[in-house]
Amino acid sequence: MNDAGSLDVKAFEMRLQELRAEVLRLEEESREGREPVELDQSKVGRLSRMDALQGQAMALALDQRRKVELQRIDAALMRIENDDFGYCVSCDEEIALKRLELDPATPTCISCAEK
Repeated sequence: MNDAGSLDVKAFEMRLQELRAEVLRLEEESREGREPVELDQSKVGRLSRMDALQGQAMALALDQRRKVELQRIDAALMRIENDDFGYCVSCDEEIALKRLELDPATPTCISCAEK
């Protein structure tokens, strides 16, 4: 796998665990922005409500992207557990070390990613 000994799976596992913890931390910090917006016109003006709704929509979209990133990280950790890390999930060829260093959660080689 990538010159057999050159792939330090433990280092990638630690990096993935750190990335996972960071995504979870960011998700927790953004919880307030995803809360329902109060629609009582007597308390909040129309433009303020619109701004709050837009902020909520942006926070929800960001939360969805974080969920996808967590799924990618968890899948990579599962590949490590199954001794499949470093191999493309599409063609089963080795993923270039530089590609894994850039994004350790990447599931595909560059050829399959371009398709």
